[in-house]
Amino acid sequence: MSNEIDLDAIDREILFHLRQDGRLTNVELAKRVGLTPPPCLRRVKRLEESGVISGYRAVIDPAAVGRDLEVLVDVEVYATDRRTVQEFEDTVSSYEEVVELRRFFGRPDYFLRVAVADHAAYEAFLTGKLTGLPGVLRTESHLTMKKIKTES
Repeated sequence: MSNEIDLDAIDREILFHLRQDGRLTNVELAKRVGLTPPPCLRRVKRLEESGVISGYRAVIDPAAVGRDLEVLVDVEVYATDRRTVQEFEDTVSSYEEVVELRRFFGRPDYFLRVAVADHAAYEAFLTGKLTGLPGVLRTESHLTMKKIKTES
């Protein structure tokens, strides 16, 4: 038995338009998907209540807030005990510079997406915060040449 909700073409169209602009009014959304407002609103509520739509948020331009250098970082750790791993994850999650943190199966152990002002700020983050953490074995930084596709 699956918890997956069945989505029809109209549901998928609603999701498409809300991904493009989460601030659409119900009236405008209904017009775009070919419904009247009441059934459109019922569908949106059903998508929210079922967890398909998990929230709405603002997309911030990193350059506008002085964080336009994005670095992808692979991190390998030598510690495998639960306490050290949890402390590493809690600490790295608390860093303002870290906008995404993932733990992987296999190598590398972690993937970080770091947003900072410039190369000097990244160096300060890397040497002053990340590499000094207990359990960190190795880091590898990747600078983006060009973003081809991103989805929020």
